[in-house]
Amino acid sequence: MKPKAVFNWSSGKDSALAFYKIQQENQTEVTTLLTSINKEFQRISMHGVHVSLLEKQAENIGLPLIKMELPKEPSMEEYREIMGKTMSDIQAMGITQSVFGDIFLEDLRKYREDQLNSIGMEAIFPLWKQDTTDLIHEFLNLGFKTIVTCVNETYLDKSFAGRIIDQDFINDLPENVDPCGENGEFHTFTFDGPIFKHPVQFEIGETVKKTYPKPQVNPEDEDGEYVFWFCDLILK
Repeated sequence: MKPKAVFNWSSGKDSALAFYKIQQENQTEVTTLLTSINKEFQRISMHGVHVSLLEKQAENIGLPLIKMELPKEPSMEEYREIMGKTMSDIQAMGITQSVFGDIFLEDLRKYREDQLNSIGMEAIFPLWKQDTTDLIHEFLNLGFKTIVTCVNETYLDKSFAGRIIDQDFINDLPENVDPCGENGEFHTFTFDGPIFKHPVQFEIGETVKKTYPKPQVNPEDEDGEYVFWFCDLILK
């Protein structure tokens, strides 16, 4: 019998492709999706996607969804407490593996593995260390469709928010931007592709600017802020 897994679902393209690959490998049974939600705004953290679209994704994939609700700015202690309770409930369902769409971030992978190993669970990374140019072309060639919901103005201007990712989008990316946005340059919402029974129908809303203070690692660090542009999507 195949081990059961929870899939850490962000709603974006990396999650969709990783989910597709784990299905094709057929070595584990994904039984549920898990997504972190900003409790106050009912939106996926960083992606800015409203929970109604997330729920429609899960419905069209055909899996139950666990929404882990977090405070607007949780402390590390609050995060660990909420995550611990969530993972305890997941383990009670007979789930022993946790799947992620991460590609490059070594520190994040180690953190995930250490946390899961401490409770006797295994972390799986179907996209790990694969070339991101190859991945984005594979994603498109498989028939996936995704829209940019958030851009970091450090890398991309407002005009990239709300664009469908296609070859023109890839061609327009500056040289310092990863084609999968793996360094946080942009985030996406995937609305169609081989893992869905039906496309998620939505309308494009307004694009809004939000700023966040830069963390000060050292006392001499200057004050500053990160600027992000969020394109709102409205479920039809």
